[in-house]
Parts: sequence; structure tokens; C-alpha cells
Amino acid sequence: MTEIGLPSGVRACLFDLDGVLTPTALIHAAAWKEMFDEFLRQRGGGDSGEFRPFDATADYDAYVDGRPRADGVRSFLASRDIELPEGEEDDPPDRETVHGLGNRKNILVVRKIRDEGVKPYPGSVRYVEAVRAAGMRTAVVSSSANCKDVLVSAGIEHLMDVRVDGVTAVEKGLRGKPKPDTFLEAARQLGVEAGQAVVFEDALVGMDAGREGKFGYVVGVDRVGQAEELRKHGADTVVTDLGELLGRTA
Repeated sequence: MTEIGLPSGVRACLFDLDGVLTPTALIHAAAWKEMFDEFLRQRGGGDSGEFRPFDATADYDAYVDGRPRADGVRSFLASRDIELPEGEEDDPPDRETVHGLGNRKNILVVRKIRDEGVKPYPGSVRYVEAVRAAGMRTAVVSSSANCKDVLVSAGIEHLMDVRVDGVTAVEKGLRGKPKPDTFLEAARQLGVEAGQAVVFEDALVGMDAGREGKFGYVVGVDRVGQAEELRKHGADTVVTDLGELLGRTA
């Protein structure tokens, strides 16, 4: 049996979607940038009068990556000392509210996924197939409400026993990352304790969730050169691709 780089005693693997299984983190970052840059230009640069665009790497990693959509909007706006009314979850995308901006971003990301399509990381597919062959149960845990569509587009829906996503979080009142609620819900649905499950994440808030949830092992996936930060936030090991774990012992 292929070694899968995990400690003994684990029974389930909980995979983040964007940046771990699929490169859709890049699509999300581009959609956030397009939405926020348009918003910031319309505001005339804010109090300083100077337009500072959204940084699709630094701002994305610090304020929105891995967070529920509305939390991402709030977090980035706070970094620019901008306050907006919350609005309602069904606010139209042209309304200047937290939910309005979030819905504007969602329209952009759905359009990009539809136009560009999604292909999974080959190393991730090989790894998920290996852990399933080793008898592990698998779940995808994502803050995205578009998780199912991405899984279907990428052709990997059949590799997940459980899906806990942005829709699930709303339905069950689960707090988003950095809180561990969604990962804990996935473990519950798989019938395992947190200590018997492994979290695979590329976002710093995902590392925080893995640590706070007291999961058995946390794997950081470094796609953008933040390995040290992933370790500081709780990663037990860091790889640049899940395929690196194949043939490895923990």
C-alpha cells in the first residue's frame, strides 16, 4: 500500500477546496480584485484621495482567503478604514453594503468559473485516490457557496464522501474559518473524532481552524510562498503539492 505521509490512527481526511484540490483560489483572488478595485475607484480613493488597488496576493491572503464571503468583505474594508452597512443577504450587487459587495464578487467568480472551467491539481487527485485506497474517508470543507459546481466542473465530486461548504454553514449556523466549526461538522458527518482527522489547508485561517479544533494532524499546502507563516499558524507539515506526501511516512 502506498505510504500517504500521515500519522497512524487517522481515519479521515478533510480537504479545503480552493488552492488545495483546485486552483480556483486564483479565480477567487481575481474576482475579489476586480470587485474591490471598481468599488475603491468609485469612492475616489477614500479619505486620502489616493486610489490603492486591492493586492490579489497580499490583501487576498491577509483578509479574504478561506473566510466566508461577507467576512472577507468586512475584513478588507476594515483594513482600509471603510465602514458599510451590512445590508441583507439577497442585496443586489450594485448596492453598497457588505452583502451587496459580496454578491457582486460572487457573480464575477461564477462567470469566471463558467468561462474558464476548472481543472484539479493532478497531484491532489492522485493523493485523494491514494488515501481512499488506504481506507480513509474524505470530505471537502470550503467556505464557498459554489463548492459543488467547482467539484463537478473539476470532475472530482465522486472522490468526496461529504461536502461541507458555504451553503451548509448558513443552513446549520456554522461559524466560518478561522473557527473550526465547518471542519468539525465534516468530521461529525464522517463519524470520526477531530483527533482522528487530518486537515489539508492553504489558508492561514484554515491553519488556525485546524489548531483550534484540535485535529490529529494539519497539512499546510503552500502555493504562494508562505510556508513559514503556515507553520506559525499551526501546520504540522508543509508541502507545495499533495503529491509530495505520496511515499512519505509522517
